[in-house]
Amino acid sequence: MLTIQICKDFSDTPGGRYICEGEYSGEKFREELLLPKYNEAEDKGEKLRVEFDGCYGFGTSFLEEAFGGLVRVYKKEKVLDRLVIISKEDETIPGLIEKYVKEAESKRG
Repeated sequence: MLTIQICKDFSDTPGGRYICEGEYSGEKFREELLLPKYNEAEDKGEKLRVEFDGCYGFGTSFLEEAFGGLVRVYKKEKVLDRLVIISKEDETIPGLIEKYVKEAESKRG
């Protein structure tokens, strides 16, 4: 299983939706870390574990842009089947990610 530990691999202060809104945005996370690791997991037929603990919080715009963007921007399918979301410090994060991915899938039609 491949793993992304956001606080170590990206930033412990993620925030914002777009790159123009800050250094550690959801867009930057998706483009530079999440998408490459997701593609690698797809190629290997593995799961991608994303660990959220250790950060100072996550805005909904960051989460939506990063994970909804896999569906909306890159047309990825069955995203939730590939991901293992770990968040012991904020138990709302897995549900939010599921919501954003499903919303993006429903809009794709």
